[in-house]
Amino acid sequence: MAVTIKSEREIQLMRESCRILAEVHAQLGEAIRPGISTGDIDALGEKLIRSYGCVPNFLNYNGYPASICVSVNDEVVHGIPSKERILQEGDIVSLDAGLIYKGYHSDAARTYGVGQVSREAAQLIEVTRQSFFEGIKYAKAGNHLHDISNAIDAYCTKYGYGVVRDLVGHGIGTSLHEEPQIPNFRQWRRGIKLRPGMTLAIEPMINMGSCYVEWLDDGWTVVTEDGSLSAHYENTVLITDGEPEILTLLPGQS
Repeated sequence: MAVTIKSEREIQLMRESCRILAEVHAQLGEAIRPGISTGDIDALGEKLIRSYGCVPNFLNYNGYPASICVSVNDEVVHGIPSKERILQEGDIVSLDAGLIYKGYHSDAARTYGVGQVSREAAQLIEVTRQSFFEGIKYAKAGNHLHDISNAIDAYCTKYGYGVVRDLVGHGIGTSLHEEPQIPNFRQWRRGIKLRPGMTLAIEPMINMGSCYVEWLDDGWTVVTEDGSLSAHYENTVLITDGEPEILTLLPGQS
């Protein structure tokens, strides 16, 4: 499938889809504390999404059984929420969420420290977040897609972190996953040329240890192979004639 260029009408619908998701993420972030279950986080996320008249796009996507992917510590992505999984002081937790508004998808992820976390864990979360912003310095019309990939990789490897290779970002629009695939690790080819109207879900997934991951028997949860911590940060981004527009951040958010 070719990379879609969104019309002005489509861009407005995506802006609203993403604005709502940013609101949902803000409220989910406020709920993170020791003692809450990952199942409670998922239930809250679904309730919030539906309160805006939207539909959670992860629920039943290829059989995924929840609305919010909740991944704890060495879980990279796609953790399955459970009432039995209780967040503990010092954990880190990644929330990956998305929704559908009038047929248009949004997608974003955040990693939080639970209570007081170690200095090493806090640094991993911050470097992962900042790597996104390093990447989107190159998310401009006329540049190439893999300029983004190479900037993310260069920033994270300075810290000795492993940049996950088995999972990548993606285009987004009327489908959750559209072309192109967006690696977070160094590429030797330039990739497609970026054009105004492209909407991209850019999502560094960064391990404190090696880049290698494996899938658990549930078929969904991806964990670091070496048991090290992993962080995830994602936004839906619009390519414009000038600076990129981060659609899933509210004013003042980071």
